[in-house]
Amino acid sequence: MSLATLPEGDWIRGITIRQPWATCILAGKNPENRPVHWPWEGWVLIHAGKKKPEPAVLRDPLVATAIRSRELHLGAVIGVARLTGCHPDQGPEQCTSPWAERGAHHLVLADVQELPLPVPATGALPAWKPKPELLAQVFQQLPDFRP
Repeated sequence: MSLATLPEGDWIRGITIRQPWATCILAGKNPENRPVHWPWEGWVLIHAGKKKPEPAVLRDPLVATAIRSRELHLGAVIGVARLTGCHPDQGPEQCTSPWAERGAHHLVLADVQELPLPVPATGALPAWKPKPELLAQVFQQLPDFRP
């Protein structure tokens, strides 16, 4: 997708996620846990933060299985997803995902697509507006993407 064919407007954000969680999302982790509610919904760039993961987290069986044979890129956009909602934790009866953190807000992701090549980028907290040049680099790798 070329820069000229990207839709105009306020349709996408970047979301910086620490490793290994960013890579786990590419492997099916859903939801993404956050301490506060996110009112925004729509497409997001999955940006892996620059901080190296804690070794103990990498030994967690759920995480270890998800990241097996995957590189943990740092400081780069590694995928895109559609954020379809955010809700407070509703307990294990309602939110049965093994990834759901009790007491957190859960970002529900759909249509997750991994980039063939990570695109180096500087992230930010909370959600951030990506520059057109970054979007062009990302969507050049996803020629069939349709927002």
